[in-house]
Amino acid sequence: MILTKDLWLDNPDKKARFWVVKPERLTRICATLLKAAGASAGEAQAVATGCVNANLSGHDSHGVIAIPSYIESMKAGDIVPGAEWTIVRESPTTAVIDGHWGFGFHVSTKAMALAIEKAKIANVAACAVFRQSHVGRLAAYSLMAASAGMIGLVVADSGRSRKYVAPFGGREARLGTNPISIAVPSDLEAPFLLDMATSAVAAGKLDLAIARGEKIPEGWLIDAEGRPTTDPRDYGKGGVLLPLGGAEGYKGSGLAAIVELLCGLLTDPGVGALPSGRENFGGFMAVFNVAAFRPLGKFKKEVAEFAQYMKSAEPSEGSPGVFYPGEIAYMREQARTANGIEVENATWDALRTLARNYGLANELDLA
Repeated sequence: MILTKDLWLDNPDKKARFWVVKPERLTRICATLLKAAGASAGEAQAVATGCVNANLSGHDSHGVIAIPSYIESMKAGDIVPGAEWTIVRESPTTAVIDGHWGFGFHVSTKAMALAIEKAKIANVAACAVFRQSHVGRLAAYSLMAASAGMIGLVVADSGRSRKYVAPFGGREARLGTNPISIAVPSDLEAPFLLDMATSAVAAGKLDLAIARGEKIPEGWLIDAEGRPTTDPRDYGKGGVLLPLGGAEGYKGSGLAAIVELLCGLLTDPGVGALPSGRENFGGFMAVFNVAAFRPLGKFKKEVAEFAQYMKSAEPSEGSPGVFYPGEIAYMREQARTANGIEVENATWDALRTLARNYGLANELDLA
């Protein structure tokens, strides 16, 4: 179907009711609410677009469900609209950037753009960022590099903010969810893209499960007593996420620890929670100019051939087939662009409440 207006969907299989909304309308709603809360037009559009793009790709935990919390952070002074970013240390190939508590979407986009410009001259470049708010879906930044004919590597942590993940063998949080994203230029229709948390799951997926009234799979969470649980509400009662890998969780725990060092200690603010509770997301991004290693056109062609080689493997029993990294998210994006984005009723009600509070319900058709 091609969606022409909001559609109410009662989906008993998912134990939740949804509104199905066109992405353009959802972006307008979120941008208008963020602007009403004090964001500039550019900041509001960047955050709204980033969140809706996350929904389109199937990363609903980083989608519009986060808009109300961003607005609460603005009210509390934890996100500073219009904050000027500054370069505190720089060389021809590197930069350390202070985001001054600005929107992570805005700060990290500018940091990646700077890294790309440096790599056009020096072929390899890296930027580290501190004192910024949540950066959303990490793939947004690695894909910037891929679009410029470069390999982009981006990692992020929660800096000196609340931790969410227990190190392997522990029951207390000492790590962030610490995602990693790598995008590679190719001739493929869908991007060749890795985008993953080093925890068993992103923390936002617990909020999503709560909003949808769903249980979570075993292996995601332990409760305050260190016992496995499938109730996402235990997270707010002292529970912690587990590292990626299950019985081999030392792998995810190790990756997360390295991300903490790259995003925390390398930028100087350090690790561990701030007593104020103010979020301080760190980021580290590196770009590699493919043309410095070999002709870009040949590389892109051979990446596509490698992806097809992977896909040619016979599927295992019960498998729908083999997909290269980034392909499934692209397929979701195509479907949701045409059919609309499912927004759980709890999130839709939160957006509607904000619209009413700002006197925008009629303007946004959310009365």
